[in-house]
Amino acid sequence: MSGFANFWAQGDLITRGVAVLLLLMSVSAWVVIFWKGWLLKRVQADIERAVPAFWAAPTLAAAREQLANFDREQAVSPLLAAATATPPGGTLEARGHVDSQLTRRLRDALHGVLAQLQFGQVLLASIGSTAPFIGLFGTVWGIYHALISISAAGSITIERVSGPVGEALVMTAAGLAVAIPAVLAYNIFGKLVGACEAELEGFAHDLREMLADDAKDGKAAAG
Repeated sequence: MSGFANFWAQGDLITRGVAVLLLLMSVSAWVVIFWKGWLLKRVQADIERAVPAFWAAPTLAAAREQLANFDREQAVSPLLAAATATPPGGTLEARGHVDSQLTRRLRDALHGVLAQLQFGQVLLASIGSTAPFIGLFGTVWGIYHALISISAAGSITIERVSGPVGEALVMTAAGLAVAIPAVLAYNIFGKLVGACEAELEGFAHDLREMLADDAKDGKAAAG
């Protein structure tokens, strides 16, 4: 810690700017990590309870109530709302086949839910990929700044060089400390989002088949 304090005291505006940037990146990454970990845990639990409860309901109205009770993060309910929506009359959507209408609306709703689940992934990926290079830049700049200061002093010895160089290397370590948790979290969250996506796609497919069959049966009975 004393090495970083000396590095901060001896550093210029650029050096301190790099340190502050790494600190902000670290705070942002950990905020996203804790938030997404909490969110995805709730979404997984919601899907595990809501989907079986939906199919166990005797009617569509009862199934809708079951989703309202279990779907706390609104991961499944938007699919049902989209599937049961009525397209405006006189539009191209209303002229399409029932199967096509269901497919389109469910696809759009699924994309919206996945966008919600994937929120923050880009930030984690960006931090994980750039933080090491930002830290390396801070190290290079710190070494350059230290060597310039030592050269201006008029005497260069290994003792005078090793201290500032060692302190500058702290920036590289800081960059790695910021990047590693972000990369690990990005990979873990990507796997969790993929599992949720597979469950939601399965539900959307089964829901589409049920409603399409109901529409066909209704047309046959009317005919």
